[in-house]
Amino acid sequence: MNVVLAKSAGFCFGVKRAVNMVYEEIEKSDAPIYTYGPIIHNDEVVKDFENKGVIVIKDLSQLDNMPKGEIIVRSHGISRREYEIMEEKGFTIIDATCPFVRKIHKLVDEHSKLGEHIVIIGNPNHPEVCGIKGWVNGDEVTIIESKDEAYEFTVNSDKNVCIVSQTTFNYNKFQELVEIFEKKGYDISVVNTICNATEERQTEAKKIAAEADVMIVIGGTHSSNTRKLYEICKNECENTHFIQTLDDLNLE
Repeated sequence: MNVVLAKSAGFCFGVKRAVNMVYEEIEKSDAPIYTYGPIIHNDEVVKDFENKGVIVIKDLSQLDNMPKGEIIVRSHGISRREYEIMEEKGFTIIDATCPFVRKIHKLVDEHSKLGEHIVIIGNPNHPEVCGIKGWVNGDEVTIIESKDEAYEFTVNSDKNVCIVSQTTFNYNKFQELVEIFEKKGYDISVVNTICNATEERQTEAKKIAAEADVMIVIGGTHSSNTRKLYEICKNECENTHFIQTLDDLNLE
């Protein structure tokens, strides 16, 4: 049996950074530590944090009944208003937002201030996309995930359109959707904000899966990134397994 491990396997830069920031706060802080949502979409890591006393907050209203302390912003990022609420409630904010996601926040902030309509290509229910939307000034924003949505998109002809993407979106699908927008005749600026690590990982996974008899994708069941890797591998190798821990894998 020949086992091939992808060179790009493991956490990306932004996730490593966020995880390390939480562990550093656990070591040095005497104050209560909270994370707003799971710091990353990996249940095993989140469980380890909770075992070390970190409390996951799902809604900011929960902070009203919590002792003041540090609240760590997840790697996916949050909206401008959510930062303001945390400050108003008197909590110390530790920002573990991935720098590549923060870059998108600044982009949509700047382009929306210029009066441009913002198009975010991604999953409308993903926390990263919700956070990006929360940095748009006004309501000139549309989230697009499918070809049908792209074909149906309309905006006033005098509006410039700025297109950004969820960092973990499928690169080929992003290109397909952009091509649909380019044919509409709007004045469009496209910023490919898909993370290089995502693109490289998807490309490598596809290549390995095409040559493998069995493909195993390891990651959190709630992870958009891992699910996309699974879908890519499944298209190339029918015998693809999505697992979170070794208990999920039939070793026979």
